[in-house]
Amino acid sequence: MNRWVEYNSNPLKRRVGDCAIRACCKATRRTWNEVFDDLVQIAYRQKDVLSANKVWGEYLADNGYVRYEPDYPMDVYKFCCNFPHGTYVLGLDGHVVTVVDGRFYDTWDSSGKSVIYFWERG
Repeated sequence: MNRWVEYNSNPLKRRVGDCAIRACCKATRRTWNEVFDDLVQIAYRQKDVLSANKVWGEYLADNGYVRYEPDYPMDVYKFCCNFPHGTYVLGLDGHVVTVVDGRFYDTWDSSGKSVIYFWERG
């Protein structure tokens, strides 16, 4: 079963290294511009970049998400199989993706990337 759903919330459909913004859009059901504006404020306060794990992590925590680490190694595909219900944001090596009800939303098929940690909507 293909668990990847092509998704790009960027208003101009650009693929510009904005995966953290796109993942937060899907997870919070907000627009790219709304998430971008919120992340800018957090990044400014933290003196960091928008894509920093601490920046978008604070955004997710502010929106009711809780951070966990997997109990055993798994990739995005296996995560989707093991977590068929709920909304999650996965921290991967250099990438961020959102899973909703066992399917992951991304601009490319990142199913083979390892999950380092994940955020679950509380």
